[in-house]
Amino acid sequence: MTFDVQIDGVPVRLEVHRDGDLYRFRLGDQEERQAQLAEVEPGVFSVLLDGRSYEARAEYGDECAWITVRGRRFRVAITDPRRWTQSSAALHGHDRETIVASMPGKIVRVLVLPGETVAAGQGVIVIEAMKMQNELKARRAGRLPAVPAREGETVAAGAILATIE
Repeated sequence: MTFDVQIDGVPVRLEVHRDGDLYRFRLGDQEERQAQLAEVEPGVFSVLLDGRSYEARAEYGDECAWITVRGRRFRVAITDPRRWTQSSAALHGHDRETIVASMPGKIVRVLVLPGETVAAGQGVIVIEAMKMQNELKARRAGRLPAVPAREGETVAAGAILATIE
């Protein structure tokens, strides 16, 4: 996959290929590199890169993620043109949040119906990925005009599972 990324405000192209916990990536015009990545607890990752082990911590915001490695904090914003994100919605004057699959998986349960109202932090969908079930929650209160996800359905990373207005 190829993404347009901003790291601390500097735009760069990121190419990523994943095979299990092994990632091959190219940042801009640099040579391709490999890293092993495993999430050891929510928001904490163990990274093995060039024979060195690193701990990376991720904090997720509405428009970016803050990644901390060895005491250095980076602001990372990724643009994936296949997704409708909150930031692109703001550019078009809409106040909309989409809940997307962060990795391929299977929809186990849909906890809300189209037209229902949800509170911030309320569970919307349960997805199973890598033999773990994860409840995806609304980041804000609102009404769900669309819930395209269906129980039992297999979804790809980046698939839109629900929309909140």
